[in-house]
Amino acid sequence: MVIWGLLWGMFLGALLARGGGDSRTFILGGLMLGALMGWTLQLVVRALVRKEWAALHERDRRVRRAAKGSEGEMAAPAVPSVPAAPAASSAAPAVFGATAMPPGGAEPLAPAAAADWPAHMPPLPPAPPDFRDSFFDTPPVLAAPLSEPVAPAPESAQPAPSALTQAVHAQRPAVAQRVRAPHGVLQEGDGDDWIARAAGWLLGGNAIVRIGLVILFIGLSFLVRYAAQAGLLPLPLRLLAVAATGAALLAVGWRQRLRKPGFGLSLQGAGVAVLYLTVFAAFRLGVMASQMGAFALMVLVCAGGCALALGQNARALAFLAFAGGFATPLLLSTGQGSHVALFGYYTLLGLGIAAIAARRAWRELNWLGAVSTFGIATVWGVLRYTPPEWGTAQPFLLAFMAIYVAVALLYARLRAAQETPPGRAVVDAALVFGVPLAGFALQAGMVRHLEYGAAWSALGFGAAYLALWGWLDRLEAAARWRWHLMATCFMALGVGFVTLAAPLALDARATGLAWALEGAAAFWVGVRQSRWLSRAFGLALQAVAALALLSGLDGPPEGAWPLAHPAFMHVATLALAALLCAWLLRAPLDEGEPPHGSRWERAWKELEAQLGLPLLLYGFALWCLAWHQEWSRVPAAGLPPVFSDGVALQLTVLSGLLSAALALWAAARWRWADAVWPSRLALPALWLALLVLWGMDERALDGLGPVLWPLALALQWLFMWMGEKLAGEFARRDERPGREGHAGRGAAPIRVPALRHPASVWLALLVLGDAMRDALHRLNPPGDWRIALALAACAAVLWALTAWASRPPRQWPLRPHAGAYLWTAARPLAVLAVLQALFVACTAAGNAPPLPYAPLLNPVDASVLAALGSVLLWRRAVLAARPRIEGARQWLTAPLFWAALGGSAFIAANTLWLRVAHHWFGVRWSSQALGGSFVVQTGYSLWWTLLALALMVAAHRRRQRVLWMSGAGLLGLVVLKLFAVDLANSGGGERIFAFIGVGALMLVVGYLAPLPPRKEGKAPASQAAEEGAEEGAKEG
Repeated sequence: MVIWGLLWGMFLGALLARGGGDSRTFILGGLMLGALMGWTLQLVVRALVRKEWAALHERDRRVRRAAKGSEGEMAAPAVPSVPAAPAASSAAPAVFGATAMPPGGAEPLAPAAAADWPAHMPPLPPAPPDFRDSFFDTPPVLAAPLSEPVAPAPESAQPAPSALTQAVHAQRPAVAQRVRAPHGVLQEGDGDDWIARAAGWLLGGNAIVRIGLVILFIGLSFLVRYAAQAGLLPLPLRLLAVAATGAALLAVGWRQRLRKPGFGLSLQGAGVAVLYLTVFAAFRLGVMASQMGAFALMVLVCAGGCALALGQNARALAFLAFAGGFATPLLLSTGQGSHVALFGYYTLLGLGIAAIAARRAWRELNWLGAVSTFGIATVWGVLRYTPPEWGTAQPFLLAFMAIYVAVALLYARLRAAQETPPGRAVVDAALVFGVPLAGFALQAGMVRHLEYGAAWSALGFGAAYLALWGWLDRLEAAARWRWHLMATCFMALGVGFVTLAAPLALDARATGLAWALEGAAAFWVGVRQSRWLSRAFGLALQAVAALALLSGLDGPPEGAWPLAHPAFMHVATLALAALLCAWLLRAPLDEGEPPHGSRWERAWKELEAQLGLPLLLYGFALWCLAWHQEWSRVPAAGLPPVFSDGVALQLTVLSGLLSAALALWAAARWRWADAVWPSRLALPALWLALLVLWGMDERALDGLGPVLWPLALALQWLFMWMGEKLAGEFARRDERPGREGHAGRGAAPIRVPALRHPASVWLALLVLGDAMRDALHRLNPPGDWRIALALAACAAVLWALTAWASRPPRQWPLRPHAGAYLWTAARPLAVLAVLQALFVACTAAGNAPPLPYAPLLNPVDASVLAALGSVLLWRRAVLAARPRIEGARQWLTAPLFWAALGGSAFIAANTLWLRVAHHWFGVRWSSQALGGSFVVQTGYSLWWTLLALALMVAAHRRRQRVLWMSGAGLLGLVVLKLFAVDLANSGGGERIFAFIGVGALMLVVGYLAPLPPRKEGKAPASQAAEEGAEEGAKEG
């Protein structure tokens, strides 16, 4: 079946490649999918067989347990040894009911054991013969009747459990071996075992006789050649001598059929082979001029060999006879014959094989007929067939199909009758799947001249096999035979042929559409009928349909009418099929099935339990893709699209959001947990859409942006609120007794991600920032108004978010998520405010026409102060939050935080003096001019001294030596700067003013802020740490 799947997969891939695309990709994909489907089908059929074996094993176990309990209570007559006597050939059909030797060398079940079996116990099933014997093995020995009746034991005799024990133990090895090897029930081809079997026939059993026959056959050939070369006898006499030898072999073999069956059958087979050789030589050497006469003689030899085989139950002899029969037209052909006569003759041979199949389970004979018939028909079709011969060849192909399908059914029926328990299904997989494969290959070649001939043929084959499936299913329901295994095979073939009809008649897109619908229907049927293989096939078919449809989406879709063009309809159909499967998987399936399924069935159901969410997301993604195809369409080739790329993307996002809202409503309406997921993925989709718009050089509010983004943000907050509400309801429902696993098949737990609320805030801020950037770009204000307004907006947003999130959390979203807004969402905004304040302070000259420059009151200085002040306000709100925010205090009271914030404030204060020098002292606004100005350097010296004074006075009052040391360090830096920089201004008034001013201020520092005393018993390091902790506590 795996090879069958590989061939069909490659065929389908080649057909799909005709519609465009890389042929290697299609063929490789078809091979992989075909192998997977064939392998899965093989596994499921074997699983069905294992169920039968499990039932048999259970029955055997009950029998052994009952026998063990009753062994000491039953009396069984002694079974004397009975010599075997010859049996008439008329008893041959009863050989399977006679004494049978179970596999493994167990003792045969004695006939007396059945009589000794107690009436109150279940009947002991007879051990069937081992049908796994080699094809060339010696046929089973006929049963020998008893020469004397068995005298029953007296009633007073002691119980003799040996007969019962032997009977039970005779059954046990056969049953155990059958249970250990259940794969033989779905019988497949034997591959390279033919060589081993031929060697086993030659060297096993009576090897001397078989080797001798081979040597005799070769010797007769040498004799005929020698006689011809020496001219001893005329050619007809030589051939008559050879024919007489064959007849003698037949006669001796027939006489020895009862005394030495193996020896007799070997001689008869050699005789039939010699007769075939004789007739063929007579025709080829010109002794027999009539082709019809030679043909009739060979047919007569074939019929005689079959009669001998049936009379003696000898499959090897039948095989030899039919092999000669099938070879007769080839051996006697002159190249001028009619195909009608050839196929008519093969039809008669096939009917003969079918007649034998009704009485004998000779699998090799069935194979011989099928391989010979379809092989020779294939050779004729390749070499000789022409379209005018279709009318005469088509009936024979249908007849061949019907014959060998009937042979497969007869073989399964006969084997089921011979199995234990009766009716157990046995399927010859090579015949069941090989015949339709070969037949359809011939049929496709015969109708290639007809339009859609292959498609109609595939549809006819599928209808025929589906009809057979329905018929066998009714027989199964009537409990006449166990046809479930064969019916499953026919159903697979029927569905496969119907599926094949689509690519044979339609292009790739239409084929994908048909397969998507068929896959959804197969999955629905599998759910209704609790057939996991149908569900697996439906999903696999949808995967192939997606490959066929999506591979054709190249370029903008064309469609004059909205929603009525193939690009939208095909993808939407594929999406709806996947969503239907996800809907069917929302609840547990197959709860009423017994738990004794196969290992692969259990593995599939475990996998299927997790497929609900992936199928839903896959279908939802295809649904959004379908709408993108709609919004990107062009009315006709060469015309511009209906919507621009940016507007098409915005419409796609809007369609996805509305679809996610619909899915969320379905989740609330039907308590479908998986349906919440599209709304959960709306936020990443909005982020991606914004980034794609920026990559397309589009602004957020371009096109439909003023409508899209407010609606999108409102829906996002609605999604979060409804999602959390439904998560609580689902959690409470699943906690009820008896509700485990009813939240949905494979429903993932609905947890609110920690970044979902902050990410929504950041998205809103990005949209607002993009809108403000676009507005400032359009207004183009003069001077430094643009960056000052941007910094002021950042500070205002941070202040507003802090004021809102620090309120008492009385309702959603602050009640459970206040910390997420106040700490997680505002933290990047605070960092951005500090960095942007540094950028504005270092780059803005303070030009804000028409306003004059005023320190601390101009827009630049005011925005920098507002930004740093909003960060301090945010820090205070975070530290005062109740309950405390985990991890926030460690960051906001760390020395690194103070160093970063203090350094930023120090830089901003220095740039304030630069703007004063630029506007009031006329220093040019450039780094070189400002750095070389002694006015700037003198101002820095005085400013740094004042700052050091403030630090040291504050440290003295608070008794913080660390802060005082920081001020002293800054003061030392001022002194170093005086001598390194300011002293270079020789003769300048700035130098005098700087030295006098700094010296006076240092005297004030020494008077007002001496070094605070060290705390008693404290080391310098521990004191510094304690002072830092005290400072943090005060700030808190």
